[in-house]
Amino acid sequence: MGPQAPDPTPSPPPPGGRPVTTADLRLAPRPSIDPRRWPDLAASRRRARRRVEAKVAEQIFRAAVRRLAVRVELGDTVLGGAATDPDAPVMQIARPDAFFAAVGASGLIGFGESYMAGDWDSPDLASLLEVFAAQVATLVPAPLQRLRAFYVAKNPRAERNSTRNTRNNIARHYDLSNDLFASFLDETMSYSAALFEGETSPGASVADEQTTVCRPVTRPGWADLVPAQQRKVDRILDAAGVGEGTRVLEIGTGWGELAIRAAGRGATVRSVTLSSEQLELARQRVADAGLSDRVQIDLLDYRAVEGQYDAVVSVEMIEAVGHQYWGEYFRTIDRVLAPGGAVAIQAITMPHDRMLATRNTYTWINKYIFPGGFLPSTEALEERSRTHSGLRLTERLSFGQHYAQTLRLWDERFVGSLERVRELGFDEVFDRMWHFYLEYSQAGFRSGYLDVQQLVFRREVQA
Repeated sequence: MGPQAPDPTPSPPPPGGRPVTTADLRLAPRPSIDPRRWPDLAASRRRARRRVEAKVAEQIFRAAVRRLAVRVELGDTVLGGAATDPDAPVMQIARPDAFFAAVGASGLIGFGESYMAGDWDSPDLASLLEVFAAQVATLVPAPLQRLRAFYVAKNPRAERNSTRNTRNNIARHYDLSNDLFASFLDETMSYSAALFEGETSPGASVADEQTTVCRPVTRPGWADLVPAQQRKVDRILDAAGVGEGTRVLEIGTGWGELAIRAAGRGATVRSVTLSSEQLELARQRVADAGLSDRVQIDLLDYRAVEGQYDAVVSVEMIEAVGHQYWGEYFRTIDRVLAPGGAVAIQAITMPHDRMLATRNTYTWINKYIFPGGFLPSTEALEERSRTHSGLRLTERLSFGQHYAQTLRLWDERFVGSLERVRELGFDEVFDRMWHFYLEYSQAGFRSGYLDVQQLVFRREVQA
């Protein structure tokens, strides 16, 4: 199906401003599972014979939730550190045997798959997952964490972001359907953190860079999203010094909003993407804006870019690079950056210790949402830029709570658009999967486990 312009009319939020529930979402509580489309969800039922794994998973789960501020409804039993608190986030496990079998067989991947299959639910999924995210490093006892390398699945070599694999990895997410993304994104088609009106304060640096933390001042609504996305783009263009006559390289096109706004400033822009769906719609949007003479968009791996550019900008693309290639990423940018130029990167980050612990782990997000993806830490980006290029981190804006609000708005729009999503050919399991992805991500930012940052790099001035 060809791309369509996004519908600017948002679906209404649930009444009273309360959290969306499964009933609000019209998500199927027990979705029909097509084994051809979801083979591992169907297979997990056949693997329920793994009683030992399921029993161990149940014991670990029960011990973990005793320490957490949640209510877990397990048949007639109520578990959790907040079992008597009616306001605590609730997890409703409808099919315990299937849930513990899935978690026992594949850990956190099974946890997500079990939600997709309807084994468990929550009337406030983001709040529940926020509690888990805040304690993710301690959910499994330390002695068992030492066995992580023997139990946790490893990233498939076929999904490493080599020049051979990367386009397929990108296509599996970004080429799902432009119309799917238009069902929950705003009219700018920006698929990255927005920057709402906020209050700023100084933050701790990792390499003597100027660091600012920004938090939203209000709970934004849908009408706030477009100006917030434009504010985000304008800030990163300002940070890179983009203006009249600037030669700009954008790594990761998205659907063209940054290129359009940069060209509107009088810059000439070359943007590269590996998504054919994004390429088609971004070129259309650039042409509709009357800027085709200033913007060139190519289906090209960033490593193959040639030329010289005064500014290099990249918004939430480094997450798709893979930790094995971060050095090559910075070497490429250093090679094409003109003397005196600046680099501005918007990146989702995670704590450095968790990055080190999980860098070889195959996750639910990898399997179902972003194959080959991996989040860096600020320390890793600083270290790779310093050891693989002449670039140095000079300033940084942290605005993770803005991403939590962005994801909340996307999810409200998505679950209000399920009829449209179904018309595109996506099924009940996909509905639950995508809702889980948006709420899971929101929880990571709400808990502070994840952050999003705009980072500015410049070449080190030689004495």
